[in-house]
Amino acid sequence: MSRDQWGTRLGFILAAVGSAIGLGNIWRFPYVAASNGGGAFLFPYFFAIITAGIPILILEFAMGHKFRGGAPITFSRMKKQWEWLGWFQSAVAFFITTYYVAVVAWAVSYIFFAMTQAWGTDTKTFFFAQYLGLTDSPWKFGGLRMNILLPFIFVWTISYYILSKGIKGGIEKANKILIPALVVLTGVIVIRGLTLPGAIDGLNYLFTPQWDKILQPKVWVAAYGQIFFSLSIAFAIMIAYSSYLPPKTDIVNSAFITAFSNHGFELFAATGVFSVLGYMAHTQGVPVSEIASAGVGLAFIVFPKAINALPALKGFVGATFFTALFFAGMTSLISIIEAFLAGIMDKFNLPRQKALNICMGASFVISLIFVTGSGLMVLDIVDYFVNNFGIVIGGLIEVILVGWFFDLESLRKHANEYSDFAIGSWWNLMIKFITPLFLGFMTFQNIIENIKKPYEGYPLSALLAMGWGVFAACFILGIVFYSMKGNNDVMLQPTKEVA
Repeated sequence: MSRDQWGTRLGFILAAVGSAIGLGNIWRFPYVAASNGGGAFLFPYFFAIITAGIPILILEFAMGHKFRGGAPITFSRMKKQWEWLGWFQSAVAFFITTYYVAVVAWAVSYIFFAMTQAWGTDTKTFFFAQYLGLTDSPWKFGGLRMNILLPFIFVWTISYYILSKGIKGGIEKANKILIPALVVLTGVIVIRGLTLPGAIDGLNYLFTPQWDKILQPKVWVAAYGQIFFSLSIAFAIMIAYSSYLPPKTDIVNSAFITAFSNHGFELFAATGVFSVLGYMAHTQGVPVSEIASAGVGLAFIVFPKAINALPALKGFVGATFFTALFFAGMTSLISIIEAFLAGIMDKFNLPRQKALNICMGASFVISLIFVTGSGLMVLDIVDYFVNNFGIVIGGLIEVILVGWFFDLESLRKHANEYSDFAIGSWWNLMIKFITPLFLGFMTFQNIIENIKKPYEGYPLSALLAMGWGVFAACFILGIVFYSMKGNNDVMLQPTKEVA
């Protein structure tokens, strides 16, 4: 069965950038930067890009391109016993898919709410009580929320349609439309935000350096964490995407373009978000720090309140913001699904349509829990543990195994073969020493933090089942799929064109 390919290098880069640009760029980065030193945060942030983000991106591009497979088949071809790590990372992507689709569905609903400001003046009560129907415990599910189910099914349907069309006809074509549209929509928010009174206060809060914070370990942990969450590295996506590249491809340049396009968009979006928040603080006569928040709170509570305060074009600005959020979510969602879909197609030599039916069918059933009354709490727990432990530990194991127990130099030579400029031996040092050091420190800090204090005060039973349980399930699934008999001819040999 011939392997699908990207139609153009631009198509691949747009898809890789689309995967990297997700919900976190719009609602996570601005707050993380502002609360970890403002302008001073950009120093550890760019240091993390150079020492971890770009090196791992080049590593995964080179691995996927050289061994022509999703994460499981790629690790298997490097060393058979490493296949489980590819399945572990694919399982991480699987669990992220199950809750990510729910958040994208919320964005769809809010596009329509924004047109008339249907959320009213108390945006917090509207979101938690009226829209989500939030219960008081992760275990109290409260049944399916029918008002969320329709946009939820819509998002799944769009995702299924795009992925069923394949790499060139589906993912590439979708990103060629969505990414330019996302940049334009974000530009509208930025322009509108910068023209508002008080915008400068929001930008000062975001970019004024707080140099005293630069020596705090948590600021560096936050910088490295943001790079991992933002670039879609270490959970099977970039390995799968690069496996569809033509044989003669500029890997190094593609990695740099992907990384800096993603981080440039983060700064661009942050400018728009904090300009609007600066205006909101200005109208209320309070410091920006009092209204700034991250995650779903920023997107679905604070920003709607800021839209209410706009002097004009409320419906237009609101619908534009949530459409941008929807587009950003979709480009990431299809990449996350492709990450574990590629593994299933490779191992069992299944046609795309059949593998897609299996993968999305299983994802859909599990994801229904996030459409219940306790969906947000379950999502919060799963997201925290999957990101802080699943992605980070998967990345740590990856760089240790490949850096110390594989011919790393062969991957550097492969990456350089058709690249406009070559990476030097500094890259080997990053993969072998610097990146594992910082990821190990992050892992240690996360473990200590969770021992000291249960996450967000949730019941221990919920944290064990929905947090540590999902993390453990990724390992179990990794071992189970590794143990299953697949198509040995496919698993053992790369395609002829790279052999």
